[in-house]
Amino acid sequence: MSLKNNEKPKRRYFMPSKILVALDGSECGKRALAAAVEHAKLTNSDLLLTYIIDWTPYSFHTPQELEERHQRRESEIQRANDMILNPEMVALESSGISAESVVRHGRIAETLQELTDEYKITQIYMGRRGESRMHALIFGSVTAALVQSSSVPVTVVP
Repeated sequence: MSLKNNEKPKRRYFMPSKILVALDGSECGKRALAAAVEHAKLTNSDLLLTYIIDWTPYSFHTPQELEERHQRRESEIQRANDMILNPEMVALESSGISAESVVRHGRIAETLQELTDEYKITQIYMGRRGESRMHALIFGSVTAALVQSSSVPVTVVP
């Protein structure tokens, strides 16, 4: 069942929930958001749009390098908001869906799980990245890691 903008289903069979959408700026991420929006409309759920910057705290730096790293981190957060999250938030606001957004640094699967706990998420939507099969076999993938470790259902959108 597809709903038009701002149209709510006549009957609600689901309890409202909070859906996390993992965005990465790709077309897969946009399709995951579209699927999550349909789910949110059907269930009167809120969305949490996320962008995770892959970042490891386990490295040694001089004081100058630490300052440069902090500045780079702030710049990356601003760029993620400006280029990925804010445009989607504007579109969601005009469609009447309740949403918030967050950018975090960290290991992607672990950080998404932390956000799931922090925001009491009941469902995760994410796109399937275009990694080669060989790369996924050798290194694994964020999607596979999250599907295996998540405490809530994960919907992977191709």
